[in-house]
Amino acid sequence: MSLFIAFNTIVRKEIYRFIRIWPQTLLPPAITTALYFLIFGKLIGDRIGTIHGTSYMDYIVPGIILMSVITHSYANVVSSFYSTKFQRNIEELLVAPVPNWVILAGYISGGILRGVLVGVVVAVISLFFAPLTIQNPAMAIVVVLLTSTLFALAGFINAILAESFDDISIIPNFVLTPLSYLGGVFYSVDMLPEIWQHISLGNPILYMVNAFRFSVLGVSDVDISLAFLMTGGFILLMTFFALWMLQRGTGIKT
Repeated sequence: MSLFIAFNTIVRKEIYRFIRIWPQTLLPPAITTALYFLIFGKLIGDRIGTIHGTSYMDYIVPGIILMSVITHSYANVVSSFYSTKFQRNIEELLVAPVPNWVILAGYISGGILRGVLVGVVVAVISLFFAPLTIQNPAMAIVVVLLTSTLFALAGFINAILAESFDDISIIPNFVLTPLSYLGGVFYSVDMLPEIWQHISLGNPILYMVNAFRFSVLGVSDVDISLAFLMTGGFILLMTFFALWMLQRGTGIKT
């Protein structure tokens, strides 16, 4: 019961944190999404035509939804946990009889909840531009949960290793954003020259975007089973790595 109380306390704190500042956490993705659909979907999409038998607007909807989930799952955890370190509130968790896995689960759950909530907001916005019919709802939910878990873990690891606020912006700006834009959100890999198709296959976000697109539209550029295998493998690897760093006190014990 005490472990549940600790977990519930962390999760509630995380939820209250991003709900309290909803103009910063929920409103910007709604505005950004509307611009994506207006510029790429309406203005450019009419000239591109169809991809894999699907209109360009319909094709980019799943990618934009998942890109929002990735960005905000990551951002919630990295900013929240680093702020806990910076304000020295982490010491209260360290002296409390709370296992490391409960701490990790609490912060990751908060990141998942924000990522999913933003994904829902973006999906609602997309309805104003294109009909959203999900062919496999169960698979769509699983993909969203796995993806948000993975990037919440990545945000947690970034927060542990970060030594300044600049450090928590390097990965999103120079790694996460480029990989997201090059992850097949706005195009099909088949449209690229052959050499760039092979290079793109080294981008893990490509597999997650295509898995979600397959669950929504039934089309994909990659093997879906490989996408699930890769995502699950990264989640296990990052979970053990995060717990190992917590056990060692990396970045949180002086």
